[in-house]
Amino acid sequence: MLKITGGLKTNINLKVIGIPLAIIAYIVIMLIPTPGLSFAGHSALALLIFAIVMWVTEALHLAVTSLLLLFIQPIIGVASFGNAVIGFANPIIFLMIGGFIIAEAIRKSGLAARLTYNMLNRLGTTPDRSIFVAVWSTGLLSAFIENVVAYAMLLPIIKEIIPLMGVKNPENGQSNFSKSMVLGGSYGSLAGGFGTEIGTAPNLMAAAYTHLPFVNWMIFGFPLAFILMTIIWKWLGIIYKAEIKGIIGGIEAISEKKASLGPMSRNEKLTIIILLFTISLWVTTQWTGLDSFSVALIGAVLLFAFKVIDWKDAQSGVDWGLIIFFGGALSLGAALLSTGAANWLIDGIVAFLGPNASTVLIMVVLMVIAVTITQVMSNIALAAILVPIAVTLATAQGQPIGVYAVPVAIACSLSYMLPMADPTVAMAYGTKYVNIPGIFKAGLPLVVIGIIVTIIVLLAVLNFAPWLITV
Repeated sequence: MLKITGGLKTNINLKVIGIPLAIIAYIVIMLIPTPGLSFAGHSALALLIFAIVMWVTEALHLAVTSLLLLFIQPIIGVASFGNAVIGFANPIIFLMIGGFIIAEAIRKSGLAARLTYNMLNRLGTTPDRSIFVAVWSTGLLSAFIENVVAYAMLLPIIKEIIPLMGVKNPENGQSNFSKSMVLGGSYGSLAGGFGTEIGTAPNLMAAAYTHLPFVNWMIFGFPLAFILMTIIWKWLGIIYKAEIKGIIGGIEAISEKKASLGPMSRNEKLTIIILLFTISLWVTTQWTGLDSFSVALIGAVLLFAFKVIDWKDAQSGVDWGLIIFFGGALSLGAALLSTGAANWLIDGIVAFLGPNASTVLIMVVLMVIAVTITQVMSNIALAAILVPIAVTLATAQGQPIGVYAVPVAIACSLSYMLPMADPTVAMAYGTKYVNIPGIFKAGLPLVVIGIIVTIIVLLAVLNFAPWLITV
């Protein structure tokens, strides 16, 4: 529970004032004139501010707030209930469900523990090395598969490491090491996705409009990803300085743990085979015609078919409240799109800059817009709005076609500040190891750094290899 303590030693419980604060914020936004925007769009903007206040203050459980967003939309004239629940039809919901089921199989089969001990045995048992494992393992995997799935698969391993390091009851939110581990995996998966065109959905959107060759993106994408993953690793170690020293007994203790596991069981072997098969389908989606969402369900169904897990395991392993929460967030994003509110915001800001704005200024403004909105809106939907605008601007100015589209796509995935920004951040929050203020504290500086590093990398590309972002 977050409390703000002032100089007069008065405590303000944000959960208590959250609902009236959200209502006041809604009313204030509705009173502000919005020329050129429909009533439904105006209401959608006000609902966005209402939702942000409710989510940040945690006045209600996040899932309950999401349910509130569904039935309040027809009341305030944003959308019918049938259209409001469209967020739950978004394929990313099924990607999350499939990822959760695969992660539960990794945990239940014992494969997570075996992989954990092997990694620690090779890389060391200090907190710093463990955070490195969390960031880089998810990051490298996310370059070739969906970051949500990569994190869902490795989160059980990360959670296995934490108690081994001597942390007890990490769910109470008091362990800095636990915070840095779950956030490291989440942030690392997002940063690692910048490495290739298939690393994130916004990357794919940019690639679809710019037609940049796969190799071109990798040439600037991987350096960007590696720089950001290194910064994330070091920053989390600083902002959440570990309260523990490492595993008691060091490598010897890990070796004993490995030996106690014995040979790989049938379920472990089946899990790793199905896992590798699923990864191969993710990597080859451009040739098979499958998409990452259906591949996640294929992997999940195979685990059921070979009796690695049963439906009771799925019920306990999938955070259904988190699914409801994210579906509500997607519903809000769909409302901003369908009512024209998102386009109204972006068009107004771009028009404000004027036709003679510099390349760097436009790049910065578009990235700031994307970073701000993506914290509360589906990055796929946001990229669908911003990328075409970015390509149009670049073409009109005679710039390389990817000069704005690429940084906008990357900014759409700088989703570090709030749980509703990305499913991986939501999953980190779902562990109860870190709360929303804790996520914001770690994520805000990384968003700023991410913008700066992206601009530096792309300016270097413009100066030395502009052919990388043109066709």
